[in-house]
Formats: sequence, C-alpha cells, structure tokens
Amino acid sequence: MTPAGQRAVLAGARIAGVAACVPAQVIDNTGFVKKFGQKAVDDVTKMIGVNARRWAGPGVTTSDLCQQAGAQLLQRLEWQAGSVDALIFVSQTPDYRLPATASALGTRLGLRSGIIALDINLGCSAYPYALWLGMTMVQSGAARRVLLAVGDTVSRIVDPADRATAMLFGDAGTMTAIEAQAEGAGNKSFFVLGSDGAGERHLIVPQGGFRQTQVQADPRLADRDPACLFMDGAEIFNFTLRTVPALVVALEEASGEARTGWDLVALHQANSFMLKHLAKKCGLAPQQAPSNIDSFGNTSCASIPLLLCTSQPAGRAQTLRLAALGFGVGFSWGGALVDLAPDVPLAFVEYTP
Repeated sequence: MTPAGQRAVLAGARIAGVAACVPAQVIDNTGFVKKFGQKAVDDVTKMIGVNARRWAGPGVTTSDLCQQAGAQLLQRLEWQAGSVDALIFVSQTPDYRLPATASALGTRLGLRSGIIALDINLGCSAYPYALWLGMTMVQSGAARRVLLAVGDTVSRIVDPADRATAMLFGDAGTMTAIEAQAEGAGNKSFFVLGSDGAGERHLIVPQGGFRQTQVQADPRLADRDPACLFMDGAEIFNFTLRTVPALVVALEEASGEARTGWDLVALHQANSFMLKHLAKKCGLAPQQAPSNIDSFGNTSCASIPLLLCTSQPAGRAQTLRLAALGFGVGFSWGGALVDLAPDVPLAFVEYTP
C-alpha cells in the first residue's frame, strides 16, 4: 500500500445526476456575537471563511434532507422509483443506531422491496468512497441504477459554546444517481482511497457508541460534553497538508492524467484558510477549485455534491473531468476522477416540511 492509499479503476458506470437539499433556515454570524463577542467572531470568520450556514429545524433529520434531494433527482431524471436497484446512505448522523436508515429511506422514496440498501458511517471523505462503491456495484452487475444518499446534520452534535465547531458546520443532504452505461462509452473512472486510524481521537464524538474509555484517557476532553463533537484543529490541519497533495499526485499516477487537465477539482469544504492553502500547494488554478463554504459552512460528507450543485452553471456545453477530493475524520481520505457529462442535472433545493 502506498502512503496515499489503495487504487481502483472502474468502467461501465457514470454519474447520471446530483441533487442537494439544505434547510431553509439561514444562520448568519450576527447570532454568535452575543455569545462570543465581536472580536472573537471576526477572528474565527477570518480563519474559516463562513459567513452563513444552514441548520436543520427541530425534528428534521439527515434522511429528510436526502429524501427531498432524491425526490427532486428522480423527477429530473424521469426515473421510475421501481427502476432503482440499490440505495446507499452515507452519514455520521443517521436516524437511529439501528435499524439502518437506508432501508426506511428507500421505502419513503417509493423504491421497491428487494433492493440492496445499506448504511456507511463515514464523514469528510465519504463522497469519493460512495462513488467508488456505487460504480463498483454497477460494474459487478449487482445493480444497474444506484442512489447515493450522502449528508449530515452536524448542527445536532456541535457544542453551542465551542466557537470552533459551532461557527464552522452546516447541514445538508444530497442524492447522486449512478447508472450503467454502454461498454466503451465515456472515460474510465479512477479512485484512490485510504485511512489511518491513528487520527481517531482528533475529530470525535466520544459518547453515543459503546466505547467510553476515550473520555477518561484524553485530557483535551475534560470538562466537555462527551455527546458533542470535539475537533483538534491543528491536528486536522497537519493531517490535511500531509495527505491531500500526496492524494493529488496518486490520482495523477493512477489515471495518467495531469491535474492541469482536470476541469473541476471539488475539494471537501473544510475551511477557507485550508482550501486556499491546499489549492496553492497543489498548484490548482483558481477556476479549477470553486468554493461555497462562505454560504453553507462545512457540511461534512455533503460538501462535495453540494458544491457541484451550487457552483456549476446550467447548460454546460461539454463533459467536465471532475476530481472529487475528500479528507478528514477517521483519519480518512479519498479521491475520485470521473466524468460529469453535459446532460447530468445538478439540482439545488431548500427543504420544505
């Protein structure tokens, strides 16, 4: 295994469409001034680059956001619900610890009984992993049409007194459609995926599972609510700088395609300072690496598909070679180099109860 992870080459599957749904409720930075003070808010905003984020209202879950994105996408694609063979729900904020959210979400979308449905617990790197798994299912013959529900409602687990996380994260749910395509049609898709469990303690919700020793063993967690997200920003930043440039190189090597030929590089929207630093370090042109973190915050696993749906104009005239790069909690990272054809709809909707 190389330091950048495992590699895969897939053919015979394509992205057919992407839809993103965000809560209608906009939380701007003025609401944090009373709690943290104007200077503290200004300092954090300068670093993370988030001026507003969307937070889900009471009772609204990640699967609700994904469901509306999915309904919108099925309509845009004119897919019959009965034609879908598999649904993968990728999130770290599921409806329950059990049962799996994917099964119930499939039923709510009107998908037929007997489809493949499963949950994956993955955060910042989730979208490349989901694309790899969905396309692998198609290439294997297990499914011809796959839906990838990828999203998080991180506002549910941030500590409102922790400005580093409360001001950073937003909520979003997305749906991506994968379908089989004719043999020889389109470019091959390339993937580089990896993880390093040594980063386990640096981005964590200590409580909620069945291992409780982490709270007592880590002094950084003293006097913190163990049911809320803890993030060691310095450790995450150092991990990212070590990993992402190597991931870009590995994706170039795996594909034989230079990054200068990638039309769109969709980076996980971690924070503004990190994104600018990575773009410069990786030698990306400004037009290659758009950002929307100022308006939506860090939406965890939903950030890449949300970025696609909010940054790309309608009526694209040509196929885009898309590099999707996710990195963070785990530690884990993933890169996908795939096509985004002109006929692929990119839909954006606000959640309505």
